[in-house]
Amino acid sequence: MSKSESIRSAISLAEKVGHVFVATADAKGMPHVAAAAKIERAQAGHVTLAAWFCPGTVLNLQQNRRIALVIWDRVEDIGYQLLGKVEKVEEMAMLDGYAPEVETAQPMPQVERQLLVRVDKILSFTHAPHTDEEE
Repeated sequence: MSKSESIRSAISLAEKVGHVFVATADAKGMPHVAAAAKIERAQAGHVTLAAWFCPGTVLNLQQNRRIALVIWDRVEDIGYQLLGKVEKVEEMAMLDGYAPEVETAQPMPQVERQLLVRVDKILSFTHAPHTDEEE
């Protein structure tokens, strides 16, 4: 299966299961996992995903652009792991609510962001024995 076909299959599976797990790590390698509801195909070899990513994901991407996206149907035990690099982070929306007492408080304000990810490798993701060979 070509990379393009594998990306289409992964996106189709994500639509079915309704989520994508997003794994990042900071500059020291400390991992963090988040979730997004939607992944879409972008230009060749790229995908986009948008979510109200938590501060841990955003901070990690400022230090380390490498990312793993996991789409898995646990009932049928089929899935994909898309490994790549975030090429662009775009702010899409910010929660609109003026609250002076929280303006300076951490964590950072909630912002919906869209990530443009260049997919370098696509691996199967399953409980069943597998080889981690590229799709």
